[in-house]
This record gives sequence, C-alpha cells and structure tokens, in this order.
Amino acid sequence: MRSCGPSLIKYVLFAFNVLFALSGLGILIAGAIVLADVNEFNHFVEGRVIAPPIVLIVTGLVIFLIASLGCFGAIKESPTLLLTFAVLLAVIFIVELAVGIAASVFKKDLEMMVKNSLQESIKRSSSEDTMAWDNIQRKLKCCGVDTPADWRAISANKTLPASCCQPQFIDTTVGHCLDSPALGKDKFYQDGCVGKLKDRIDKNASILIGVGIGIAFIQILGIVLACYLASSIRREQAK
Repeated sequence: MRSCGPSLIKYVLFAFNVLFALSGLGILIAGAIVLADVNEFNHFVEGRVIAPPIVLIVTGLVIFLIASLGCFGAIKESPTLLLTFAVLLAVIFIVELAVGIAASVFKKDLEMMVKNSLQESIKRSSSEDTMAWDNIQRKLKCCGVDTPADWRAISANKTLPASCCQPQFIDTTVGHCLDSPALGKDKFYQDGCVGKLKDRIDKNASILIGVGIGIAFIQILGIVLACYLASSIRREQAK
C-alpha cells in the first residue's frame, strides 16, 4: 500500500482489536463473577436473573473470537474479512441492546418476583428451603421476607431459625439465641431478606450495565475503523 493513511489505520485497527480481545476476556470474567454471586441464592431467583451474566460470558467469548478475526483481517488487508468483522460487531451490538432493554423491563418486576419466591419458600419450609434460608440469612444478615415476624406468621413451624441470630448472641451450647424477646429485636437480624437480595441483584445488574455500555462504545469505534480501512484498501486496489 502506497498511502500512509490506510497503513496507519491498519495498525490502529490491529491495536484496537488486541485491546478489544482483552476486553472480551474482561467481560467473560465479569460475567463469571456475577454468575457465581447470583448462584449463591439461585433457590430464590428465576432463570431470568441468571440469564444476563450467562449472556455476558457468551458475549465475552464471541468478542474475543471476533477480535481475532479483526486482527487477521487488518494484517491481511482483506476488505471482505474487515467488512465481515464490522457486520459481526454490529450484530453483537444489537444483541446487547436487546438484552439491555429486556433487563430494564424485567427490573421493574424484580422486587415482586423475589418477594413471591421468598414467601412461597418460607411457607413450604422443606429441608431444601431451610438450607437456602440459612444461607441467605447468614450471608445477607437478614431475617424473614420483610421482617422476622414472617417466620411466626407464615412458616410451617412458626419459629425463627437460628440463622436469624446475630453471631455474637448465639449460645454455642444450643446454636441459637437464648433469653431473647419473641421477635428478638435485641439479638436477631431485623432487616428483611427481600430488600437485601434485591439490592444484591441490582448491584450485579449495575456492573453488567456498566461493562455493556463501555463495550458498546468500543464496538462502534471498531465498526467505523473496519469500514474505513476496508474502503481505503479497495480504493488502493482499484488504482
């Protein structure tokens, strides 16, 4: 190529794709971290809550592969490969946009969905439910759906579980709070788990949205660079 312009763009696009490949790995790792966090409480959340981090993991892997194609296209100075790269970036961008819109719509119903799931679980109070409740109450430092009173009102055995006790007040001989009022305002967690779990999911959603927005801007830049380089190469080849 005789013109320095397309050559410069080629190296810029190559450097961009190396960065893009690394960002794909970053997205994959972020999705895996969020998925592991959400999975801790998968007994109470629907598949729709777990789906976004899984989509992010798949997107990160696809971005890494697409970036590899972009690097190869820039090195080979192939307009076809570069335009294929741009089209694939555009498709990924549209998918991310659709997932983002769906997540925003779903977020409005999130608290009610989580609350219904918690209420149904506390009513059943099976051994699996009890284990899940012990896990969420200890890790999120909460008790009941909205308040500790939920255990007295709607659980099968009408008693507060030991996992509602604050650790410093647990009698190690029996593994439970002793000498405490009926709802244990002095020794039991008083915050409901519905708010704590929603906040945890919202925090993870913010991470996913932030990463998605950042990658979207990078994708737009990649589409512009790839199309410009493909056009420049074709003009040079036509001379």
